[in-house]
Amino acid sequence: MSSAQDKNLPATAHRLKKAREEGQIPRSRELGNLAVLGSGAVMIMFLLPTGFSRLQDALQSQLRFDHQALLDPRLMLERLSGSLGMGLSLFLPLGLASLAIAVFVAFASGSWTLSAKPLQPDLTRLNPLSGLGRLFSKQQLFETAKLLFLTIVVGLIGWQFLSSHMLSFASLVMQPLESGMGQLGLWMRSGVTILLGVVTVFALIDFPMQKFLYAQHMRMSQEEVKREHREHEGDPHVKGQRRRRQRELANRLSIGAVPRADLVVMNPTHYAVAIQYDDTTMAAPRVIAKGADLIALRIRDVAKEHKIPVLQSPMLARALYAHTELDQEVPAALYTAVAQVLAYVYQLKAALAGRGAMPGEPPTPDVPQELDPHWKPAKTTGAAE
Repeated sequence: MSSAQDKNLPATAHRLKKAREEGQIPRSRELGNLAVLGSGAVMIMFLLPTGFSRLQDALQSQLRFDHQALLDPRLMLERLSGSLGMGLSLFLPLGLASLAIAVFVAFASGSWTLSAKPLQPDLTRLNPLSGLGRLFSKQQLFETAKLLFLTIVVGLIGWQFLSSHMLSFASLVMQPLESGMGQLGLWMRSGVTILLGVVTVFALIDFPMQKFLYAQHMRMSQEEVKREHREHEGDPHVKGQRRRRQRELANRLSIGAVPRADLVVMNPTHYAVAIQYDDTTMAAPRVIAKGADLIALRIRDVAKEHKIPVLQSPMLARALYAHTELDQEVPAALYTAVAQVLAYVYQLKAALAGRGAMPGEPPTPDVPQELDPHWKPAKTTGAAE
């Protein structure tokens, strides 16, 4: 098992994707708090005059009683339901707008994922040893230090604010309701502004720090990278089996194309290459099938079954097998050699059809020696002094 010191490599894209699918993403609580508090404070500042006027009118109407209201209890219920509806009309849009802004900030910062994995029960969380490890992790230590420092800062600012306005708070009871409410609103605005400033500073520190801690937590060891590569790319044995099946499929397709060939060139049993040429649709002869050993013999047998000429030309067969792929044109360096054997085949077919004389011995194609994989240049003799 890799120790923490061994994990010195950044997380791969596959690991980050898997962690995101499991719900492990960097989250900044302070950024979410700033979104909720900031949006709520801004909207309250804009809606406060209208809301205060409506609350004042509602309070005046609720505190006004007459003899008819006392005799009919239903009027009290109607007043109560009206007050409740007015309160919902004021605070429900505020809550929905704050929720929408918080969701938007989460999407914009990348702190979101669609995963049900965190909701699934995990018995390993009940392990006291792993819980103790999480308690003293870098993430938890940072969160503890952050909350402690935030508590101290907010406490000091709150104490300073309250101590400096203590006499003013006491004088509120001596002021009329309207002026007292207005003064209280100014104090709340200044207090909320200070609080938002503190939360903004902490959010600016917390967001990049959460990214850094997440990257540190996701770091991998060399062994983990190798194991992930094996799992992602596939086991070498499985990959070998897959390649073997692909070759078998290619061989079957190659043998199936032999009946369309004009000529098969062999070497004489190790290599076989089937060539097709149609001067009306092809710019050059094309290799439509090739194989070695048993596949070569199978190509030869299929060619004989369909009365396709089989020409023994070892050097040309080796060159075509080594330098061409299926359904590709013959290399330009082999045009002359292929043209010679095709001309011989055409003369042979014409003679067998009674349209000409039988050709002589099969030609020896002009194949460049460097295209023959079995050709080796002669070693120069003599040594330089």
